[in-house]
Amino acid sequence: MAKQDYYELLGISKGADEKEIKRAYKKLAMQYHPDRTKGDKAKEEKFKEIQEAYEVLGDKEKRAAYDQYGHAAFEQGGFGGGGFGGGFSGADFGDMFGDIFGDIFGGGGRSRQRVVRGEDLRYDLEISLEEAVKGTTKDIQINTLVHCDNCDGTGAEKGSKVETCPTCHGAGRVRRQQGFFVSESICPTCHGSGKKIEKPCHVCHGDGRIHKKESLSVKIPAGVDTGNQLRLAGKGAAGENGAPAGDLYVVIHVKEHHIFERDGNNLYCEVPISFSTAALGGEIEVPTLDGRVKLKIPAETQTGKLFRMRGKGVVSNRGYAGDLICRIVVETPVNLNSKQKELLKELEESLQGKGLSKHSPKSSGFLDGVKKFFDNLGKSDK
Repeated sequence: MAKQDYYELLGISKGADEKEIKRAYKKLAMQYHPDRTKGDKAKEEKFKEIQEAYEVLGDKEKRAAYDQYGHAAFEQGGFGGGGFGGGFSGADFGDMFGDIFGDIFGGGGRSRQRVVRGEDLRYDLEISLEEAVKGTTKDIQINTLVHCDNCDGTGAEKGSKVETCPTCHGAGRVRRQQGFFVSESICPTCHGSGKKIEKPCHVCHGDGRIHKKESLSVKIPAGVDTGNQLRLAGKGAAGENGAPAGDLYVVIHVKEHHIFERDGNNLYCEVPISFSTAALGGEIEVPTLDGRVKLKIPAETQTGKLFRMRGKGVVSNRGYAGDLICRIVVETPVNLNSKQKELLKELEESLQGKGLSKHSPKSSGFLDGVKKFFDNLGKSDK
């Protein structure tokens, strides 16, 4: 009878990623595990097929071979390699390779228990520009895996026996030899835990971990910017079989500010000034992140003129202070009464009479004309 397609067997698509494959395998393995289907030969056989499918699809190289050649990739002598068997019939290459790699990495391969570090988690945090510049502390909540309190992370119901898995002898993995090649896969009996639990915990169902919403306080250092990541070691998901937890990465997103635009450690803003201040000069107040400061505006200032206020930008985590760059925007007078409009026309005629361009107010008599205009403008308001 032809073998069932591995993807169909696990109920997944051919484009499934590693997490989807693992999730499907765990679900089916729990459903068809021999401990739950005692005496049902058909389900025991189904469990073996599920295990075989996961052994292939859970390994990148094997999966690639299966996608290209199908089941033929793993049949004895597949790829025309039948000649490998001759001359090595008395050697146990599984033991040989296990001893070699066990000596290199410490400990024999048969006694190693699968210890899987918890997954790293990501949390996207939005903060204001002021918080990014000055630093702050934020309280967040994350959905994560934590060790089960009911069984203290063992996966076993209280009072239940926990024994070494008889299949893998605590290693969590088993080796299979096909001619010259040796493959290693997760133990079908203990699913990699290396343990055989008499009665699984009713809360975590033997996993030793449960999903939980955790609250954390995150300290945001001064000077952070969008895209910066803060690593909280050990605050990720709990590991399997007592393995260390993963890390939590907090990704910073700084909200747009209604006044300032940030570029590295420099801040930019537009500063509106009156027509009279632009023409005659004066002193104005401009906003900074530390409050308002005074800025002197020279006479004949045009829209687009930039003023740099050194050290008024963002202070980096190395202590370097950026600058605040102010772009001047001259506001045109609006809602003028008839008298003011008449005076403005007189000013225009006076300037043109002196041969001045509308766009180039550069003349020794320019300021005199402007001063006279604003003097008369003030009188018209009375």
